[in-house]
Amino acid sequence: MTNRIASLLATWFGCGLIPKGPGTAGALGGLLVAYLVPVSPWILTAIFLIPGIWAADVHARVTGRKDPQDVVIDEVLGQWITLAAAVHTTTWQAWLLAFVLFRLFDIAKPWPIRRVEKLPGGYGIIFDDLLAGVFGAVVMRVAGWNNLY
Repeated sequence: MTNRIASLLATWFGCGLIPKGPGTAGALGGLLVAYLVPVSPWILTAIFLIPGIWAADVHARVTGRKDPQDVVIDEVLGQWITLAAAVHTTTWQAWLLAFVLFRLFDIAKPWPIRRVEKLPGGYGIIFDDLLAGVFGAVVMRVAGWNNLY
Protein backbone atom coordinates (compact mmCIF):
# COMPACT_ATOMS: atom_id res chain seq x y z
CA MET A 1 0.00 0.00 0.00
CA THR A 2 2.83 2.43 0.87
CA ASN A 3 4.52 1.76 -2.48
CA ARG A 4 1.27 2.48 -4.32
CA ILE A 5 0.78 5.78 -2.50
CA ALA A 6 4.40 6.74 -3.23
CA SER A 7 3.99 5.86 -6.91
CA LEU A 8 0.73 7.77 -7.16
CA LEU A 9 2.35 10.91 -5.77
CA ALA A 10 5.66 10.42 -7.62
CA THR A 11 3.86 10.14 -10.96
CA TRP A 12 1.58 13.03 -9.99
CA PHE A 13 -1.53 10.92 -10.16
CA GLY A 14 -0.57 9.34 -13.48
CA CYS A 15 0.80 12.33 -15.39
CA GLY A 16 4.22 10.65 -15.46
CA LEU A 17 2.77 7.58 -17.14
CA ILE A 18 2.15 9.47 -20.38
CA PRO A 19 4.63 7.88 -22.81
CA LYS A 20 5.64 11.01 -24.75
CA GLY A 21 6.85 13.93 -22.63
CA PRO A 22 6.05 12.82 -19.08
CA GLY A 23 7.96 15.81 -17.66
CA THR A 24 5.88 18.21 -19.72
CA ALA A 25 2.72 16.40 -18.63
CA GLY A 26 3.82 16.69 -15.00
CA ALA A 27 4.52 20.42 -15.33
CA LEU A 28 1.10 20.92 -16.93
CA GLY A 29 -0.49 18.85 -14.17
CA GLY A 30 1.16 21.14 -11.64
CA LEU A 31 -0.17 24.22 -13.41
CA LEU A 32 -3.67 22.72 -13.42
CA VAL A 33 -3.58 22.22 -9.65
CA ALA A 34 -2.16 25.72 -9.11
CA TYR A 35 -5.04 27.10 -11.19
CA LEU A 36 -7.73 25.11 -9.40
CA VAL A 37 -6.50 25.39 -5.80
CA PRO A 38 -6.82 28.93 -4.42
CA VAL A 39 -3.50 29.06 -2.52
CA SER A 40 -0.07 30.37 -3.40
CA PRO A 41 2.23 28.07 -5.39
CA TRP A 42 4.74 28.64 -2.55
CA ILE A 43 2.31 27.01 -0.12
CA LEU A 44 1.68 24.12 -2.50
CA THR A 45 5.43 23.61 -2.80
CA ALA A 46 5.87 23.66 0.97
CA ILE A 47 3.06 21.13 1.44
CA PHE A 48 4.30 18.67 -1.18
CA LEU A 49 8.09 19.01 -0.88
CA ILE A 50 8.80 16.45 1.87
CA PRO A 51 6.16 13.96 0.68
CA GLY A 52 7.51 14.44 -2.86
CA ILE A 53 11.09 13.61 -1.84
CA TRP A 54 9.82 10.53 0.00
CA ALA A 55 7.64 9.41 -2.92
CA ALA A 56 10.40 9.90 -5.50
CA ASP A 57 12.84 7.96 -3.34
CA VAL A 58 10.44 5.05 -2.72
CA HIS A 59 9.38 4.87 -6.37
CA ALA A 60 13.01 4.90 -7.56
CA ARG A 61 13.91 2.07 -5.17
CA VAL A 62 10.83 0.01 -6.09
CA THR A 63 11.49 0.36 -9.83
CA GLY A 64 15.26 -0.07 -9.46
CA ARG A 65 15.97 3.12 -11.43
CA LYS A 66 18.03 6.07 -10.17
CA ASP A 67 15.83 8.78 -11.72
CA PRO A 68 12.74 7.20 -13.30
CA GLN A 69 11.19 9.23 -16.13
CA ASP A 70 7.73 8.59 -14.77
CA VAL A 71 8.56 10.46 -11.54
CA VAL A 72 7.19 13.94 -12.25
CA ILE A 73 6.51 15.31 -8.76
CA ASP A 74 9.84 17.09 -9.28
CA GLU A 75 8.46 18.87 -12.35
CA VAL A 76 5.33 19.82 -10.44
CA LEU A 77 7.33 21.39 -7.60
CA GLY A 78 9.75 23.18 -9.91
CA GLN A 79 6.87 24.51 -12.01
CA TRP A 80 5.19 25.91 -8.90
CA ILE A 81 8.39 27.72 -7.88
CA THR A 82 8.67 29.42 -11.28
CA LEU A 83 4.97 30.32 -11.27
CA ALA A 84 5.17 31.69 -7.71
CA ALA A 85 7.63 34.35 -8.83
CA ALA A 86 5.23 35.82 -11.39
CA VAL A 87 4.50 39.47 -10.70
CA HIS A 88 1.23 39.33 -12.66
CA THR A 89 -0.16 35.84 -12.01
CA THR A 90 -3.60 36.53 -13.40
CA THR A 91 -2.57 36.77 -17.04
CA TRP A 92 -2.38 33.80 -19.38
CA GLN A 93 0.92 35.22 -20.61
CA ALA A 94 2.43 34.83 -17.13
CA TRP A 95 1.31 31.22 -16.93
CA LEU A 96 2.65 30.45 -20.40
CA LEU A 97 5.98 32.16 -19.68
CA ALA A 98 6.32 30.31 -16.36
CA PHE A 99 5.70 27.01 -18.15
CA VAL A 100 8.18 27.72 -20.95
CA LEU A 101 10.90 29.03 -18.62
CA PHE A 102 10.66 26.12 -16.23
CA ARG A 103 10.73 23.52 -19.02
CA LEU A 104 13.66 25.31 -20.67
CA PHE A 105 15.78 25.22 -17.51
CA ASP A 106 14.61 21.72 -16.61
CA ILE A 107 15.58 20.30 -20.00
CA ALA A 108 18.80 22.32 -20.54
CA LYS A 109 20.01 21.87 -16.94
CA PRO A 110 22.66 24.61 -16.94
CA TRP A 111 25.31 24.58 -14.23
CA PRO A 112 24.83 23.91 -11.32
CA ILE A 113 21.50 22.15 -11.95
CA ARG A 114 23.09 19.04 -13.47
CA ARG A 115 25.38 18.71 -10.44
CA VAL A 116 22.45 18.67 -8.04
CA GLU A 117 21.13 15.54 -9.81
CA LYS A 118 23.98 13.64 -8.18
CA LEU A 119 22.46 13.97 -4.71
CA PRO A 120 21.28 10.61 -3.36
CA GLY A 121 17.79 9.17 -3.84
CA GLY A 122 14.76 11.42 -3.78
CA TYR A 123 16.90 14.48 -3.06
CA GLY A 124 18.70 14.23 -6.41
CA ILE A 125 15.46 13.56 -8.24
CA ILE A 126 13.69 16.56 -6.70
CA PHE A 127 16.35 19.20 -6.07
CA ASP A 128 17.56 19.61 -9.66
CA ASP A 129 14.04 20.56 -10.69
CA LEU A 130 13.65 22.85 -7.68
CA LEU A 131 16.79 24.65 -8.84
CA ALA A 132 15.45 24.80 -12.42
CA GLY A 133 12.33 26.34 -10.87
CA VAL A 134 14.46 28.95 -9.09
CA PHE A 135 16.27 29.81 -12.34
CA GLY A 136 12.89 30.21 -14.05
CA ALA A 137 11.61 32.25 -11.09
CA VAL A 138 14.48 34.74 -11.38
CA VAL A 139 13.78 35.28 -15.07
CA MET A 140 10.03 35.49 -14.36
CA ARG A 141 10.55 38.17 -11.74
CA VAL A 142 12.86 40.26 -13.95
CA ALA A 143 10.44 39.94 -16.88
CA GLY A 144 7.57 41.02 -14.62
CA TRP A 145 9.44 44.02 -13.30
CA ASN A 146 10.00 45.08 -16.91
CA ASN A 147 6.34 44.49 -17.84
CA LEU A 148 7.26 41.84 -20.40
CA TYR A 149 4.15 39.76 -19.70
